[in-house]
Amino acid sequence: MSDDIESGETTNALRVGNRQLGATLTNVGIGVLRYGLAAILLYYGAFKFTEVEAKAIEPLVANSPLMFWLYSMMSVQAVSILIGVTEIIVALLILLRPFAPRLSAIGSLGAIVMTLITLSFLFSTPGAWTSVAGFPLPVTSAVGGFLIKDVFLLGAAIVTAGEAIERAFNRPKIRV
Repeated sequence: MSDDIESGETTNALRVGNRQLGATLTNVGIGVLRYGLAAILLYYGAFKFTEVEAKAIEPLVANSPLMFWLYSMMSVQAVSILIGVTEIIVALLILLRPFAPRLSAIGSLGAIVMTLITLSFLFSTPGAWTSVAGFPLPVTSAVGGFLIKDVFLLGAAIVTAGEAIERAFNRPKIRV
């Protein structure tokens, strides 16, 4: 009988340990997603201030049904800077999560919108997809390959928005 009790206690201890491990990995993963997303947005946001990046994104913006009109109002460089400033503001809002989860949620929601717009370029930019002999599906070109990474950034933005909203309104355990 005592072996049965000990075995049950061991099983319960393992369950508790696994739940704690699961919670720890979830919290660490959310942190990696949050701060990784913010770092990528800061990096590419700052890069938008360069002439090289302004010219690189010109065909994406010019062919976008959502953004083409910006070039009728601003120069190529000004549009790039506007996008860069937006990316930097969104990143800074996301980074506020430990102090201001509502503002961080707004930043993550902004990142969701931004990544959806970026992903729309996959369908509006000529040459984003190409064919490869012997493979039945289209594959991304270099431009398309660069854009498709935003699927993962979209996932990070969704997770961090949900977690920040949960924290702001439900006050669960603190996560970083």
